[in-house]
Amino acid sequence: MSFYYRATLFGLLTIPTALAQADLILTNGRVWTGVERARMEQAVAIKDGRILAVGTSRAMKVHSGSATRTIDLSGKFVMPGFNDSHIHFSGGSDRLTEIDLTGICTLPAIQKKIADYASEHPEATWIRGGGWEYTCFPEGRLPTREDLDAVITSKPAFLSAYDGHTGWANSKALEFAGLGKGYKFEGFGEVVLDPQTQLPTGCLKEGAQGLVRRLLPRRTRAERLASLEAGVKLANSLGITSLQNASGDEDEVELYEELQKAAKLTLRAAIAMSAGQMTTSLDAILRWAELRTVYAGPMLKVAAVKFAIDGVVESHTAAMLDLYADGSKVSGRLSWDEDAYQQAMIRVDKAGFQIYTHAIGDRAVRVALDGYEAVRKYNGQRDSRHRIEHIEVMSARDVPRFAALGVMASMEPIHCDPDTVGVWSKAVGPERLKLAFPWRTLEKAGARLVFSSDWPASISLDPIRGIHNAVNRQTVDGKPPAGWIPEQRVSLETALRGYTTSAAYAEFEEMRKGMLKPGYLADVIVLDRDPFTIPSAQLHSLRVKLTVVDGSVVYEAANSKP
Repeated sequence: MSFYYRATLFGLLTIPTALAQADLILTNGRVWTGVERARMEQAVAIKDGRILAVGTSRAMKVHSGSATRTIDLSGKFVMPGFNDSHIHFSGGSDRLTEIDLTGICTLPAIQKKIADYASEHPEATWIRGGGWEYTCFPEGRLPTREDLDAVITSKPAFLSAYDGHTGWANSKALEFAGLGKGYKFEGFGEVVLDPQTQLPTGCLKEGAQGLVRRLLPRRTRAERLASLEAGVKLANSLGITSLQNASGDEDEVELYEELQKAAKLTLRAAIAMSAGQMTTSLDAILRWAELRTVYAGPMLKVAAVKFAIDGVVESHTAAMLDLYADGSKVSGRLSWDEDAYQQAMIRVDKAGFQIYTHAIGDRAVRVALDGYEAVRKYNGQRDSRHRIEHIEVMSARDVPRFAALGVMASMEPIHCDPDTVGVWSKAVGPERLKLAFPWRTLEKAGARLVFSSDWPASISLDPIRGIHNAVNRQTVDGKPPAGWIPEQRVSLETALRGYTTSAAYAEFEEMRKGMLKPGYLADVIVLDRDPFTIPSAQLHSLRVKLTVVDGSVVYEAANSKP
Protein backbone atom coordinates (compact mmCIF):
# COMPACT_ATOMS: atom_id res chain seq x y z
CA MET A 1 0.00 0.00 0.00
CA SER A 2 1.30 3.48 -0.88
CA PHE A 3 0.30 6.59 1.05
CA TYR A 4 -0.36 10.09 -0.26
CA TYR A 5 -0.74 12.98 2.16
CA ARG A 6 -2.88 16.05 1.72
CA ALA A 7 -2.73 19.17 3.91
CA THR A 8 -5.78 20.36 5.77
CA LEU A 9 -6.38 23.34 7.99
CA PHE A 10 -5.79 21.04 10.95
CA GLY A 11 -2.53 19.43 9.84
CA LEU A 12 -1.64 16.47 7.67
CA LEU A 13 -4.36 13.96 6.85
CA THR A 14 -3.21 10.55 5.68
CA ILE A 15 -5.27 9.30 2.75
CA PRO A 16 -4.43 5.83 1.39
CA THR A 17 -4.38 5.65 -2.39
CA ALA A 18 -3.66 2.65 -4.54
CA LEU A 19 -0.19 3.16 -5.97
CA ALA A 20 -0.58 6.91 -6.59
CA GLN A 21 0.98 8.05 -9.85
CA ALA A 22 3.68 10.70 -9.41
CA ASP A 23 4.02 13.86 -11.45
CA LEU A 24 7.81 13.83 -11.05
CA ILE A 25 10.32 11.24 -9.89
CA LEU A 26 13.97 12.01 -9.15
CA THR A 27 15.81 8.70 -9.22
CA ASN A 28 19.31 7.23 -8.84
CA GLY A 29 20.54 10.05 -6.64
CA ARG A 30 21.86 10.50 -3.13
CA VAL A 31 18.96 11.92 -1.15
CA TRP A 32 19.57 13.80 2.11
CA THR A 33 16.10 14.14 3.58
CA GLY A 34 16.99 16.39 6.50
CA VAL A 35 15.26 13.96 8.85
CA GLU A 36 17.31 13.43 12.02
CA ARG A 37 19.52 10.31 11.88
CA ALA A 38 17.86 9.14 8.66
CA ARG A 39 19.89 7.19 6.13
CA MET A 40 20.73 8.52 2.68
CA GLU A 41 17.99 7.57 0.21
CA GLN A 42 18.04 7.17 -3.58
CA ALA A 43 14.85 8.66 -4.98
CA VAL A 44 11.96 11.04 -4.43
CA ALA A 45 8.47 10.91 -5.93
CA ILE A 46 6.32 14.07 -6.12
CA LYS A 47 2.59 14.56 -6.73
CA ASP A 48 0.39 17.66 -6.63
CA GLY A 49 3.12 19.80 -5.07
CA ARG A 50 3.88 17.39 -2.22
CA ILE A 51 6.39 14.67 -1.50
CA LEU A 52 4.62 11.41 -2.34
CA ALA A 53 7.37 8.98 -1.33
CA VAL A 54 11.08 8.76 -0.54
CA GLY A 55 13.12 5.58 -0.78
CA THR A 56 15.01 3.35 -3.17
CA SER A 57 14.93 3.89 -6.92
CA ARG A 58 13.29 0.50 -7.33
CA ALA A 59 10.51 1.35 -4.89
CA MET A 60 9.66 4.54 -6.79
CA LYS A 61 8.83 2.59 -9.96
CA VAL A 62 5.39 1.73 -8.58
CA HIS A 63 4.57 5.46 -8.73
CA SER A 64 5.59 5.85 -12.37
CA GLY A 65 2.87 6.22 -14.98
CA SER A 66 2.33 7.54 -18.47
CA ALA A 67 2.19 11.16 -17.25
CA THR A 68 5.18 10.90 -14.89
CA ARG A 69 8.39 12.76 -15.69
CA THR A 70 11.37 10.75 -14.45
CA ILE A 71 14.82 12.33 -14.11
CA ASP A 72 17.82 10.04 -13.71
CA LEU A 73 20.25 11.91 -11.45
CA SER A 74 23.24 9.64 -12.06
CA GLY A 75 24.37 9.90 -8.44
CA LYS A 76 23.81 13.63 -7.93
CA PHE A 77 22.80 15.00 -4.52
CA VAL A 78 19.18 15.74 -3.59
CA MET A 79 18.12 17.83 -0.60
CA PRO A 80 15.37 20.19 0.61
CA GLY A 81 15.42 23.60 -1.05
CA PHE A 82 17.37 26.40 0.61
CA ASN A 83 15.39 28.78 2.84
CA ASP A 84 17.13 32.15 3.21
CA SER A 85 16.01 33.27 6.66
CA HIS A 86 17.11 36.90 6.54
CA ILE A 87 17.08 38.79 3.27
CA HIS A 88 16.03 42.14 1.82
CA PHE A 89 14.83 40.69 -1.44
CA SER A 90 13.23 43.57 -3.28
CA GLY A 91 16.27 45.75 -2.55
CA GLY A 92 18.59 43.05 -3.84
CA SER A 93 16.42 42.60 -6.90
CA ASP A 94 16.52 46.34 -7.63
CA ARG A 95 20.32 46.18 -7.38
CA LEU A 96 20.36 43.83 -10.39
CA THR A 97 19.64 46.82 -12.66
CA GLU A 98 22.20 49.14 -11.02
CA ILE A 99 25.97 49.31 -10.70
CA ASP A 100 27.10 46.22 -8.83
CA LEU A 101 30.50 46.67 -7.18
CA THR A 102 30.47 43.28 -5.45
CA GLY A 103 33.87 41.61 -5.59
CA ILE A 104 35.62 44.65 -7.13
CA CYS A 105 38.33 45.51 -4.66
CA THR A 106 40.70 48.23 -5.81
CA LEU A 107 39.83 51.91 -6.12
CA PRO A 108 40.87 52.12 -9.83
CA ALA A 109 38.72 49.06 -10.65
CA ILE A 110 35.77 50.52 -8.75
CA GLN A 111 36.15 53.84 -10.54
CA LYS A 112 36.34 52.12 -13.94
CA LYS A 113 33.16 50.15 -13.24
CA ILE A 114 31.33 53.37 -12.35
CA ALA A 115 32.66 55.26 -15.37
CA ASP A 116 31.72 52.41 -17.72
CA TYR A 117 28.20 52.25 -16.31
CA ALA A 118 27.74 56.02 -16.68
CA SER A 119 28.94 55.81 -20.30
CA GLU A 120 26.59 52.90 -21.07
CA HIS A 121 23.57 54.64 -19.49
CA PRO A 122 23.57 58.23 -20.76
CA GLU A 123 19.82 58.43 -20.09
CA ALA A 124 20.27 57.96 -16.32
CA THR A 125 19.65 61.14 -14.34
CA TRP A 126 21.37 59.60 -11.29
CA ILE A 127 24.21 57.08 -11.09
CA ARG A 128 23.16 54.60 -8.42
CA GLY A 129 24.11 51.16 -7.13
CA GLY A 130 26.26 49.63 -4.44
CA GLY A 131 28.19 46.65 -3.20
CA TRP A 132 31.49 48.32 -2.31
CA GLU A 133 33.42 46.84 0.62
CA TYR A 134 35.14 48.72 3.41
CA THR A 135 38.37 46.78 2.94
CA CYS A 136 38.75 47.85 -0.70
CA PHE A 137 39.83 51.46 -0.22
CA PRO A 138 43.43 52.53 0.48
CA GLU A 139 44.47 51.92 4.10
CA GLY A 140 40.94 50.81 4.98
CA ARG A 141 39.65 54.38 4.85
CA LEU A 142 36.11 55.26 3.85
CA PRO A 143 35.57 56.41 0.25
CA THR A 144 35.35 60.15 -0.46
CA ARG A 145 33.46 62.43 -2.80
CA GLU A 146 36.79 63.15 -4.53
CA ASP A 147 37.12 59.42 -5.33
CA LEU A 148 33.73 59.58 -7.03
CA ASP A 149 34.16 63.03 -8.58
CA ALA A 150 37.20 61.66 -10.42
CA VAL A 151 34.88 59.69 -12.70
CA ILE A 152 31.46 61.36 -12.52
CA THR A 153 30.83 65.09 -12.00
CA SER A 154 28.07 65.90 -14.48
CA LYS A 155 25.41 63.88 -12.63
CA PRO A 156 24.69 63.11 -9.00
CA ALA A 157 25.93 59.67 -7.88
CA PHE A 158 25.13 57.63 -4.82
CA LEU A 159 26.40 54.13 -4.07
CA SER A 160 25.77 52.15 -0.90
CA ALA A 161 28.19 49.83 0.86
CA TYR A 162 27.59 46.10 0.52
CA ASP A 163 25.96 46.05 3.97
CA GLY A 164 23.64 48.97 3.19
CA HIS A 165 24.70 50.91 6.28
CA THR A 166 26.97 53.51 4.61
CA GLY A 167 26.40 55.60 1.50
CA TRP A 168 28.94 57.24 -0.82
CA ALA A 169 27.96 60.43 -2.67
CA ASN A 170 29.74 62.65 -5.15
CA SER A 171 29.84 66.44 -4.89
CA LYS A 172 26.83 66.90 -7.18
CA ALA A 173 24.68 64.65 -4.98
CA LEU A 174 25.81 66.46 -1.83
CA GLU A 175 24.98 69.79 -3.49
CA PHE A 176 21.50 68.60 -4.50
CA ALA A 177 20.90 67.43 -0.92
CA GLY A 178 22.00 70.76 0.52
CA LEU A 179 24.79 69.23 2.58
CA GLY A 180 27.40 71.88 3.20
CA LYS A 181 30.13 72.79 5.65
CA GLY A 182 29.57 71.70 9.23
CA TYR A 183 26.31 69.86 8.50
CA LYS A 184 25.08 68.12 11.66
CA PHE A 185 22.72 65.18 11.22
CA GLU A 186 20.14 64.80 13.96
CA GLY A 187 19.29 61.14 14.30
CA PHE A 188 20.91 57.73 14.18
CA GLY A 189 23.73 58.19 11.73
CA GLU A 190 26.24 60.78 10.58
CA VAL A 191 27.18 63.03 7.70
CA VAL A 192 30.92 62.41 7.91
CA LEU A 193 32.89 65.67 7.90
CA ASP A 194 36.52 66.29 7.08
CA PRO A 195 38.15 67.14 10.45
CA GLN A 196 40.20 69.93 8.86
CA THR A 197 37.71 71.65 6.54
CA GLN A 198 34.43 70.51 8.16
CA LEU A 199 33.14 69.80 4.64
CA PRO A 200 31.18 66.58 3.99
CA THR A 201 33.55 63.84 2.85
CA GLY A 202 30.88 62.12 0.78
CA CYS A 203 30.19 59.32 3.28
CA LEU A 204 26.84 59.13 5.03
CA LYS A 205 26.26 56.61 7.82
CA GLU A 206 23.00 54.87 8.69
CA GLY A 207 19.94 57.17 8.68
CA ALA A 208 21.91 60.07 7.20
CA GLN A 209 21.81 58.23 3.87
CA GLY A 210 18.18 59.27 3.65
CA LEU A 211 19.26 62.87 3.02
CA VAL A 212 20.39 61.75 -0.43
CA ARG A 213 18.24 58.65 -0.95
CA ARG A 214 15.06 60.73 -0.82
CA LEU A 215 16.22 62.50 -3.99
CA LEU A 216 16.70 59.35 -6.04
CA PRO A 217 14.15 58.94 -8.85
CA ARG A 218 11.34 56.60 -7.81
CA ARG A 219 11.12 53.38 -9.77
CA THR A 220 7.87 52.72 -11.55
CA ARG A 221 5.73 49.80 -10.42
CA ALA A 222 6.51 48.02 -13.68
CA GLU A 223 10.24 48.45 -13.08
CA ARG A 224 9.93 47.12 -9.53
CA LEU A 225 7.96 44.10 -10.68
CA ALA A 226 10.47 43.36 -13.42
CA SER A 227 13.32 43.57 -10.91
CA LEU A 228 11.49 41.31 -8.46
CA GLU A 229 10.84 38.75 -11.18
CA ALA A 230 14.54 38.80 -12.12
CA GLY A 231 15.46 38.35 -8.46
CA VAL A 232 13.17 35.33 -8.14
CA LYS A 233 14.80 33.71 -11.16
CA LEU A 234 18.26 34.35 -9.73
CA ALA A 235 17.25 32.91 -6.36
CA ASN A 236 15.79 29.79 -8.00
CA SER A 237 19.04 29.26 -9.92
CA LEU A 238 20.86 29.18 -6.56
CA GLY A 239 18.46 26.63 -5.07
CA ILE A 240 16.47 29.13 -2.96
CA THR A 241 12.88 27.95 -2.65
CA SER A 242 11.84 30.04 0.38
CA LEU A 243 12.85 33.37 1.86
CA GLN A 244 12.11 35.28 5.03
CA ASN A 245 12.21 38.94 4.15
CA ALA A 246 13.67 40.92 7.06
CA SER A 247 12.06 44.23 6.10
CA GLY A 248 8.88 45.23 4.40
CA ASP A 249 5.74 47.32 4.18
CA GLU A 250 2.29 46.97 2.69
CA ASP A 251 3.39 48.25 -0.71
CA GLU A 252 6.13 45.65 -0.94
CA VAL A 253 3.76 42.85 0.04
CA GLU A 254 1.43 43.93 -2.76
CA LEU A 255 4.30 43.60 -5.26
CA TYR A 256 4.78 39.98 -4.25
CA GLU A 257 1.04 39.44 -4.53
CA GLU A 258 1.00 40.86 -8.05
CA LEU A 259 3.86 38.60 -9.04
CA GLN A 260 2.01 35.64 -7.55
CA LYS A 261 -1.15 36.45 -9.50
CA ALA A 262 0.95 36.42 -12.67
CA ALA A 263 2.23 32.93 -11.69
CA LYS A 264 5.78 34.30 -11.47
CA LEU A 265 6.38 33.98 -7.72
CA THR A 266 8.30 30.70 -7.85
CA LEU A 267 9.50 30.80 -4.27
CA ARG A 268 7.77 31.11 -0.90
CA ALA A 269 8.00 34.54 0.72
CA ALA A 270 7.42 35.34 4.39
CA ILE A 271 7.51 39.09 5.03
CA ALA A 272 8.50 40.83 8.27
CA MET A 273 7.09 44.34 8.61
CA SER A 274 9.66 47.05 9.40
CA ALA A 275 9.22 48.66 12.82
CA GLY A 276 10.46 52.20 13.35
CA GLN A 277 9.99 54.40 16.38
CA MET A 278 7.20 56.22 14.54
CA THR A 279 5.54 53.08 13.15
CA THR A 280 4.80 50.95 16.20
CA SER A 281 1.60 52.64 17.29
CA LEU A 282 -1.42 50.52 18.14
CA ASP A 283 -3.01 51.49 14.81
CA ALA A 284 0.06 50.31 12.88
CA ILE A 285 0.17 47.01 14.74
CA LEU A 286 -3.55 46.44 14.11
CA ARG A 287 -2.99 47.06 10.39
CA TRP A 288 -0.11 44.57 10.37
CA ALA A 289 -2.42 42.07 12.05
CA GLU A 290 -4.96 42.60 9.25
CA LEU A 291 -2.27 41.99 6.66
CA ARG A 292 -1.25 38.83 8.51
CA THR A 293 -4.81 37.56 8.09
CA VAL A 294 -5.02 38.51 4.41
CA TYR A 295 -1.60 37.16 3.49
CA ALA A 296 -1.38 33.73 5.07
CA GLY A 297 -0.94 31.41 2.11
CA PRO A 298 1.72 28.82 1.31
CA MET A 299 3.46 31.14 -1.19
CA LEU A 300 3.09 34.55 0.49
CA LYS A 301 2.52 35.51 4.10
CA VAL A 302 3.04 38.39 6.53
CA ALA A 303 4.65 36.68 9.45
CA ALA A 304 6.73 38.89 11.73
CA VAL A 305 7.90 42.36 12.76
CA LYS A 306 11.50 43.52 12.44
CA PHE A 307 13.33 45.98 14.73
CA ALA A 308 16.86 47.32 14.22
CA ILE A 309 18.62 48.69 17.30
CA ASP A 310 22.16 49.37 16.07
CA GLY A 311 24.30 49.59 12.95
CA VAL A 312 27.47 47.82 11.79
CA VAL A 313 31.01 47.39 13.08
CA GLU A 314 32.83 48.77 10.02
CA SER A 315 31.31 52.24 10.37
CA HIS A 316 31.41 52.16 14.20
CA THR A 317 27.60 52.32 14.39
CA ALA A 318 27.23 48.89 16.04
CA ALA A 319 26.60 49.38 19.78
CA MET A 320 29.49 48.00 21.86
CA LEU A 321 29.89 47.54 25.60
CA ASP A 322 33.42 49.00 25.37
CA LEU A 323 35.28 51.31 23.01
CA TYR A 324 36.23 50.11 19.55
CA ALA A 325 39.81 48.82 19.48
CA ASP A 326 41.09 50.85 16.52
CA GLY A 327 41.65 54.12 18.37
CA SER A 328 38.44 55.76 17.20
CA LYS A 329 37.43 56.46 20.84
CA VAL A 330 33.78 55.59 20.25
CA SER A 331 31.62 52.62 21.22
CA GLY A 332 28.69 53.13 18.88
CA ARG A 333 25.18 53.73 20.11
CA LEU A 334 21.70 52.30 20.01
CA SER A 335 19.25 53.48 17.38
CA TRP A 336 16.35 53.08 19.86
CA ASP A 337 15.80 54.30 23.38
CA GLU A 338 15.87 51.08 25.44
CA ASP A 339 12.57 51.71 27.19
CA ALA A 340 10.81 52.65 23.95
CA TYR A 341 12.18 49.51 22.30
CA GLN A 342 10.91 47.27 25.10
CA GLN A 343 7.49 48.89 25.14
CA ALA A 344 7.16 48.49 21.38
CA MET A 345 8.25 44.85 21.59
CA ILE A 346 5.69 44.16 24.31
CA ARG A 347 2.90 45.63 22.12
CA VAL A 348 4.01 43.65 19.05
CA ASP A 349 4.34 40.40 20.99
CA LYS A 350 0.95 40.95 22.59
CA ALA A 351 -0.51 41.03 19.08
CA GLY A 352 0.94 37.56 18.51
CA PHE A 353 3.76 38.49 16.16
CA GLN A 354 7.17 36.89 15.95
CA ILE A 355 9.90 39.50 16.42
CA TYR A 356 13.25 39.91 14.66
CA THR A 357 15.82 42.28 16.18
CA HIS A 358 18.90 43.44 14.28
CA ALA A 359 21.72 43.52 16.88
CA ILE A 360 25.36 43.37 15.78
CA GLY A 361 27.42 44.80 18.66
CA ASP A 362 27.70 43.09 22.05
CA ARG A 363 25.79 45.89 23.77
CA ALA A 364 22.96 45.67 21.24
CA VAL A 365 22.76 41.89 21.67
CA ARG A 366 22.43 42.33 25.42
CA VAL A 367 19.73 44.99 25.03
CA ALA A 368 17.83 42.72 22.63
CA LEU A 369 17.97 39.84 25.12
CA ASP A 370 16.84 42.18 27.89
CA GLY A 371 13.94 43.16 25.67
CA TYR A 372 12.85 39.58 25.09
CA GLU A 373 13.13 38.96 28.81
CA ALA A 374 10.82 41.92 29.44
CA VAL A 375 8.37 40.59 26.84
CA ARG A 376 8.21 37.26 28.65
CA LYS A 377 7.77 38.99 32.02
CA TYR A 378 4.85 41.17 30.88
CA ASN A 379 3.12 38.93 28.35
CA GLY A 380 3.95 35.47 29.65
CA GLN A 381 5.72 32.62 27.93
CA ARG A 382 4.56 31.22 24.59
CA ASP A 383 6.07 29.57 21.53
CA SER A 384 7.09 32.92 20.05
CA ARG A 385 10.40 31.94 18.38
CA HIS A 386 11.68 35.49 18.65
CA ARG A 387 15.03 36.06 17.00
CA ILE A 388 18.17 38.17 17.15
CA GLU A 389 19.64 38.90 13.74
CA HIS A 390 23.39 38.99 12.96
CA ILE A 391 25.07 38.73 16.43
CA GLU A 392 28.53 39.48 15.05
CA VAL A 393 30.08 39.89 18.50
CA MET A 394 28.75 39.23 21.98
CA SER A 395 29.66 38.94 25.63
CA ALA A 396 30.25 35.45 27.06
CA ARG A 397 27.84 36.38 29.83
CA ASP A 398 24.97 36.53 27.35
CA VAL A 399 25.63 33.22 25.56
CA PRO A 400 23.40 31.01 27.78
CA ARG A 401 20.52 33.50 27.65
CA PHE A 402 19.56 32.47 24.11
CA ALA A 403 18.59 28.94 25.12
CA ALA A 404 17.14 30.09 28.44
CA LEU A 405 14.82 32.59 26.73
CA GLY A 406 14.14 30.44 23.66
CA VAL A 407 15.56 33.17 21.39
CA MET A 408 16.81 32.00 18.01
CA ALA A 409 20.27 33.01 16.77
CA SER A 410 19.77 34.18 13.18
CA MET A 411 23.16 34.67 11.55
CA GLU A 412 24.84 35.12 8.16
CA PRO A 413 27.93 32.99 7.52
CA ILE A 414 28.62 35.03 4.38
CA HIS A 415 29.33 38.09 6.58
CA CYS A 416 32.18 36.14 8.12
CA ASP A 417 34.00 35.68 4.82
CA PRO A 418 37.68 36.16 5.69
CA ASP A 419 38.14 38.20 2.50
CA THR A 420 35.98 40.96 4.01
CA VAL A 421 36.90 41.08 7.70
CA GLY A 422 40.06 43.21 7.71
CA VAL A 423 38.45 46.49 8.79
CA TRP A 424 35.97 44.56 10.97
CA SER A 425 38.70 42.70 12.89
CA LYS A 426 40.72 45.83 13.54
CA ALA A 427 37.69 47.64 14.92
CA VAL A 428 36.62 44.74 17.16
CA GLY A 429 40.07 43.97 18.54
CA PRO A 430 41.67 40.71 19.70
CA GLU A 431 39.68 40.23 22.91
CA ARG A 432 36.28 40.37 21.26
CA LEU A 433 37.45 38.20 18.35
CA LYS A 434 37.08 35.13 20.57
CA LEU A 435 33.31 35.45 20.15
CA ALA A 436 33.32 36.80 16.60
CA PHE A 437 30.37 35.35 14.67
CA PRO A 438 30.03 32.81 17.52
CA TRP A 439 28.09 30.03 15.78
CA ARG A 440 29.66 27.06 17.51
CA THR A 441 29.64 28.70 20.94
CA LEU A 442 25.92 29.40 20.67
CA GLU A 443 25.20 25.95 19.26
CA LYS A 444 27.02 24.25 22.15
CA ALA A 445 25.07 26.41 24.60
CA GLY A 446 21.79 25.06 23.21
CA ALA A 447 20.76 27.96 20.98
CA ARG A 448 19.00 27.12 17.74
CA LEU A 449 20.96 28.49 14.77
CA VAL A 450 19.35 29.66 11.55
CA PHE A 451 21.41 30.87 8.56
CA SER A 452 20.87 33.35 5.74
CA SER A 453 22.52 35.82 3.35
CA ASP A 454 21.21 39.32 4.30
CA TRP A 455 21.33 40.03 0.54
CA PRO A 456 21.98 42.61 -0.86
CA ALA A 457 23.81 43.55 2.36
CA SER A 458 26.37 40.83 1.66
CA ILE A 459 28.93 39.77 -0.90
CA SER A 460 26.83 36.88 -2.18
CA LEU A 461 23.26 35.61 -2.30
CA ASP A 462 24.46 32.05 -2.89
CA PRO A 463 23.68 29.75 0.09
CA ILE A 464 26.52 27.49 -0.99
CA ARG A 465 29.02 30.26 -0.24
CA GLY A 466 27.41 30.63 3.18
CA ILE A 467 27.69 26.88 3.81
CA HIS A 468 31.35 26.97 2.79
CA ASN A 469 32.04 29.77 5.29
CA ALA A 470 30.08 28.08 8.09
CA VAL A 471 32.02 24.84 7.74
CA ASN A 472 35.48 26.20 6.89
CA ARG A 473 35.72 29.81 8.06
CA GLN A 474 38.39 30.25 5.45
CA THR A 475 38.75 31.96 2.08
CA VAL A 476 37.66 30.28 -1.12
CA ASP A 477 41.17 30.53 -2.56
CA GLY A 478 42.90 29.46 0.66
CA LYS A 479 44.76 32.74 1.15
CA PRO A 480 45.21 34.23 4.65
CA PRO A 481 43.41 34.51 6.94
CA ALA A 482 42.40 30.92 6.19
CA GLY A 483 40.74 29.25 9.15
CA TRP A 484 39.78 32.59 10.71
CA ILE A 485 38.59 31.87 14.29
CA PRO A 486 38.28 28.13 13.47
CA GLU A 487 36.84 27.37 16.92
CA GLN A 488 33.54 28.84 15.70
CA ARG A 489 33.15 26.51 12.70
CA VAL A 490 30.13 24.20 12.59
CA SER A 491 29.57 20.80 11.02
CA LEU A 492 28.24 20.37 7.50
CA GLU A 493 25.07 18.88 8.96
CA THR A 494 24.53 21.98 11.12
CA ALA A 495 25.19 24.28 8.16
CA LEU A 496 22.72 22.46 5.92
CA ARG A 497 20.08 22.49 8.64
CA GLY A 498 20.64 26.22 9.12
CA TYR A 499 19.36 26.73 5.58
CA THR A 500 16.65 24.03 5.63
CA THR A 501 15.14 22.37 8.71
CA SER A 502 16.08 25.10 11.21
CA ALA A 503 15.04 27.75 8.71
CA ALA A 504 11.61 26.11 8.43
CA TYR A 505 11.36 26.03 12.23
CA ALA A 506 12.26 29.73 12.33
CA GLU A 507 9.03 30.53 10.45
CA PHE A 508 6.78 27.94 12.17
CA GLU A 509 6.80 25.74 9.06
CA GLU A 510 8.69 22.70 10.34
CA MET A 511 5.63 20.46 9.96
CA ARG A 512 5.39 20.98 6.22
CA LYS A 513 8.73 22.02 4.75
CA GLY A 514 12.47 21.89 5.29
CA MET A 515 12.60 18.09 4.99
CA LEU A 516 11.87 15.52 2.32
CA LYS A 517 9.11 13.49 3.95
CA PRO A 518 5.83 12.16 2.56
CA GLY A 519 3.23 14.90 2.79
CA TYR A 520 5.75 17.77 2.97
CA LEU A 521 5.86 20.52 0.37
CA ALA A 522 7.82 19.46 -2.68
CA ASP A 523 10.58 22.10 -2.57
CA VAL A 524 13.62 20.14 -3.70
CA ILE A 525 17.02 20.91 -5.18
CA VAL A 526 19.72 18.84 -6.89
CA LEU A 527 23.43 19.61 -6.48
CA ASP A 528 26.09 18.39 -8.88
CA ARG A 529 28.00 16.53 -6.13
CA ASP A 530 27.53 15.19 -2.63
CA PRO A 531 28.83 17.76 -0.10
CA PHE A 532 29.39 14.95 2.42
CA THR A 533 31.93 13.22 0.16
CA ILE A 534 34.02 16.11 -1.18
CA PRO A 535 36.77 17.92 0.76
CA SER A 536 35.20 20.70 2.83
CA ALA A 537 37.51 23.27 1.21
CA GLN A 538 35.71 22.55 -2.08
CA LEU A 539 32.19 23.19 -0.81
CA HIS A 540 32.09 26.58 -2.53
CA SER A 541 32.41 24.86 -5.93
CA LEU A 542 29.10 22.98 -5.62
CA ARG A 543 26.49 23.97 -8.19
CA VAL A 544 22.72 23.71 -8.29
CA LYS A 545 21.53 21.62 -11.24
CA LEU A 546 17.78 21.56 -10.63
CA THR A 547 15.29 23.47 -8.47
CA VAL A 548 11.75 22.27 -7.80
CA VAL A 549 9.19 24.49 -6.04
CA ASP A 550 5.72 23.24 -5.16
CA GLY A 551 6.35 20.19 -7.32
CA SER A 552 7.26 22.14 -10.48
CA VAL A 553 10.73 22.47 -12.02
CA VAL A 554 11.52 26.20 -11.87
CA TYR A 555 15.21 26.01 -12.74
CA GLU A 556 17.25 23.53 -14.73
CA ALA A 557 20.92 24.20 -15.45
CA ALA A 558 21.64 24.83 -19.12
CA ASN A 559 23.36 22.07 -21.08
CA SER A 560 22.77 19.72 -18.20
CA LYS A 561 20.71 16.62 -17.75
CA PRO A 562 20.37 16.02 -14.01
